[in-house]
Amino acid sequence: MTQVTAQTLNAITETIIGCAIDVHRAFGAGLLESAYAACLCHDLSAAGLKTERQKSLPLVHRGLKLKCAYRADIVVADQVLVEVKAVERTSPVFERQIRTYLRLGDYRVGLLLNFGLPTMKEGIDRIVNDFPDE
Repeated sequence: MTQVTAQTLNAITETIIGCAIDVHRAFGAGLLESAYAACLCHDLSAAGLKTERQKSLPLVHRGLKLKCAYRADIVVADQVLVEVKAVERTSPVFERQIRTYLRLGDYRVGLLLNFGLPTMKEGIDRIVNDFPDE
């Protein structure tokens, strides 16, 4: 993955969070994760950002190469990994999952977006992996 600046990553995550808030305001809690992901990707595309849904993440272990060991919910602008949840309460396993995905995909930042809470602000977690210095 090419080097990207903290400023660029922060701008992308700001746009993602803004779009997530808009989607949550439109529908509130109660939809399936796939519906939120589709709406979020639609709004991100309208904002000019490239999105990839269900992006394959490879795994290499002692000569074993799995092309699709995991699937990231959304990758935005080839830089930011987004996992979408619609649950009443997040679990620590979700954060561990994102940390693993960040390492496997060599991404610097990930967002865990939980649309299952009363407000989107409560459902945003930002996780970094070797985030670039300003």
